[in-house]
Amino acid sequence: MGKLWIVGAGPGAVDLITVRGREVISRANAILYAGSLVSPQHLDFAPPGCETADSSSMTLDEMLQWLKERLGRLEHVVRLQTGDPSLYGALTELTTPLRRQGVEMEVIPGVSSAMASAAAAMESLTLPEVTQTVILTRTEGRTPMPEKEQLRHLAAHGATLCIFLSATLLEKVTWELYQAGWSQEQPVLVVHKATWPGEERIIRGRLADIAQSCREAGIGSQAMIITGPALNAAGRDDNPVSRLYADDFSHQFRTAG
Repeated sequence: MGKLWIVGAGPGAVDLITVRGREVISRANAILYAGSLVSPQHLDFAPPGCETADSSSMTLDEMLQWLKERLGRLEHVVRLQTGDPSLYGALTELTTPLRRQGVEMEVIPGVSSAMASAAAAMESLTLPEVTQTVILTRTEGRTPMPEKEQLRHLAAHGATLCIFLSATLLEKVTWELYQAGWSQEQPVLVVHKATWPGEERIIRGRLADIAQSCREAGIGSQAMIITGPALNAAGRDDNPVSRLYADDFSHQFRTAG
């Protein structure tokens, strides 16, 4: 059997895939790509004769059958996913049955939309002495969440929240954060299609009005929600500074003056 490469395409921009991911595509014999989320421009780097298919309308069983058939006769088969395969990428569902059949596999990580959204808005997810923790999560919709991971419980920590797959549930997100004691004035950032050329949109607001702002902007999918105490730090003059770079802080590479 051939080898399966599961490649993270990154958040949107074609040049944000890793060098290794691009190299794997360049020698692929077949590529199954998530067409609703991954730019088809990635396929331009595939060799002539490479078989391609869009998995947007496929069930998991149909995807597995497509991959198995190609793995039975081709050397290099690629599953091209959005962002990073380990985050909301159905990685376990896809790999478990194939692993049981002895398929050789390798995962190539990708840039997550959480990091791409923070970069697009020039925001830091962490800030010294303010928050050193980032929670990657989603809110409950048709897919249930474990009770201990309800957004109101996670928000109680007061850390930075990167909320995936929840742009259509902003009212619920708002309600959950209120339940955790967050203020109506808490800044919220929503980035739609981060890094997608000509399609990226950045919406800033408060917890009290972010849902309305996104409705008015027509944002209902493919958006990252970020909020937390580090947000809008660039507009404040009293941010703590990392001790790592302080004059009186010694470490392996520098002696305090």
